[in-house]
Amino acid sequence: MKEIQRPNYLQQLLDKRENGLIKVITGIRRCGKSYLLDPIFKNALLDSGVAPDHIIKIELDRESAVRFHHDSHALNQYIHSLIHGNEMYYLILDEIQLVEGFEWLLNGLLYEKNLDIYVTGSNSRFLSSDIITEFRGRGDQVRIHPLSFSEYYSASLGDKNESLNEYLTYGGLPPVMAQKGDAGKSRYLADLFTQTYMKDIVARNRIQRTDILDALVYMLASAVGSLTNPQKLFDTFKSKGEKELSLGTLNSYLSHLENAFVVEKAMKYDVKGKKYIGTPFKFYFEDLGLRNARLNFRQQEENHLMENVIYNELVIRGYNVDVGIVTLREEQKRIQTEVDFVCNAGNQRYYVQSALDLSGDEKTEQEMRPLRHIPDSFKKVIVVRNQIKPWRTNDGFLVIGLIDFLLEQNSLNL
Repeated sequence: MKEIQRPNYLQQLLDKRENGLIKVITGIRRCGKSYLLDPIFKNALLDSGVAPDHIIKIELDRESAVRFHHDSHALNQYIHSLIHGNEMYYLILDEIQLVEGFEWLLNGLLYEKNLDIYVTGSNSRFLSSDIITEFRGRGDQVRIHPLSFSEYYSASLGDKNESLNEYLTYGGLPPVMAQKGDAGKSRYLADLFTQTYMKDIVARNRIQRTDILDALVYMLASAVGSLTNPQKLFDTFKSKGEKELSLGTLNSYLSHLENAFVVEKAMKYDVKGKKYIGTPFKFYFEDLGLRNARLNFRQQEENHLMENVIYNELVIRGYNVDVGIVTLREEQKRIQTEVDFVCNAGNQRYYVQSALDLSGDEKTEQEMRPLRHIPDSFKKVIVVRNQIKPWRTNDGFLVIGLIDFLLEQNSLNL
């Protein structure tokens, strides 16, 4: 496996360098947070002329750092002992959540004008999506995702199609690429999901009904790309004889999964009415390998996998992504049609459809119909599974193959 470079995240760190805030590197476990800081960011600092002794890295999960776990004052003194003069120092604290009272420690260090602070952590507390509130507005989050397909392919030894098939099955967590063979990758993901992610969520939130949580994850994994809501999920549990579960508990379990970055929720947006609709919505998995592992790699429907990977790619590129609804009138009836993704970034907007193919007139019309009835001039894109040369329909819609869409960072503007 080749070394994986993550230039987009590195640029984010460089842009936030010396901005007076704590750079908090968040993301799902094993997505590459520590590796981003060292060696990638550390090497960039060295290349820019920073002296090696002005980069202070403390790995708090090492035996040599155990003494700091219950003594943040000692850690504070140790850090200050390494700072001399007024030149800028860069502090990297890995696994900071191991230190009791780390919030007070970091807030205190911010008063040092020549100290630029970067922290990461890997337990459920640090995986929480609202961790920045711990620093009372003095933190600046850099959200890391599992590898995009372009990052994955850059380190893969296979061709494009082989690499994509592996990516759709085993996802983009960097350590998975180091596992040997299908059995090794499957076993690693299954163990990681149950022994790390689920245990963290249970411990952080003191969950009693682990059977409900596990069943809920299974439902979400099976229904990727399908509209749902808490009431619908609740009714499913009730239909299976679950009597003690409340809707409030189910809602809290969904929030726990979102806060731990295991799943993300895409809201429903009325394109013509220009408003959000409360429910239903869709859930997508942060990593397809984890989704497939929960299903024991049995449900490999290409349309579900393709829709999830397109959603993840759009999020990685920085778009706010919603599920679009376009209401049509036919024979005095109101018909709701769906645009898979409405993508917004600043004043940019794109409408993206995910389609396995456009092999027949009926299928083609099904995909293009909602796009034709959108009353604006923003770009419409249809992503198909097969590898084709990008082309435009008579309506001006871009049709592009999945591999080209994933590998070309500017694919929406072709």
